[in-house]
Amino acid sequence: MTGADAVKPLLERLDAREQAVTDQAERVRAQIEELAAQLGELDEHLEHLRITRKTILALADEPDTEQARGSSPVPEHPAFQQIMTVFTDEDGPLRARDLCLTLDLPLLPKHTEGIRSKLKRLVSRGILTEIEPGLFAQPRP
Repeated sequence: MTGADAVKPLLERLDAREQAVTDQAERVRAQIEELAAQLGELDEHLEHLRITRKTILALADEPDTEQARGSSPVPEHPAFQQIMTVFTDEDGPLRARDLCLTLDLPLLPKHTEGIRSKLKRLVSRGILTEIEPGLFAQPRP
């Protein structure tokens, strides 16, 4: 056996090993490309979240436009002002009927329902609370 014959099996093994490493390197390159694409998508998503955070913080720092104008959350109609005056003077919760009596309104269904409607509007604005059906009070701090 000659020296070239002895080296031939080693060269074949070397070629096989080189091919295996080349194939493995190609798979890793493909994975790197896939991971790079995923990383790009994640970076873009992070940037959107940062922009959202910045926008929310900027909006939180802006003054409320209704408060900035100096207007009260209580409607300006005199009836609402009278109702709030009664609640300021009274300690406990009140019913629409109690308000009619306090405001010297006749105890007629149209007056009671009108007051109840106004009370419900004040509840929807967060100015009063309805602690049980038909019983209204100022929210506790």
